[in-house]
Amino acid sequence: MIDSEFCFLHDPQHAEEAARARSLGGQRRRRESTLVGAYDMDPLDTVAGVRRVLEIATFDALGMEPSANRVRLLISAATAAGRLLQTAELEEQVKEILAILKPRQQRKGGR
Repeated sequence: MIDSEFCFLHDPQHAEEAARARSLGGQRRRRESTLVGAYDMDPLDTVAGVRRVLEIATFDALGMEPSANRVRLLISAATAAGRLLQTAELEEQVKEILAILKPRQQRKGGR
């Protein structure tokens, strides 16, 4: 769109493509909100959200026919779950440390 005075969404030459893109974006958002409700999802920027995705993937894998791919998927899910548990534990420890340090900093006139 370098040679045009319009952006993609407002360029008359790309009106059909822009309309299709807007429609697909709306469909994706509707589908996304439906799936969030159906799978009882939390945002993926939380430990709970990532944990839920791992649970869904693991349960789906357990429902698959026995195969090498199923085993690989379950091992990957277990590995990811282990890392998630470590991260959650470290996060909790950091919160505890900060809760101890914050009052000390305030008494010393720190931040």
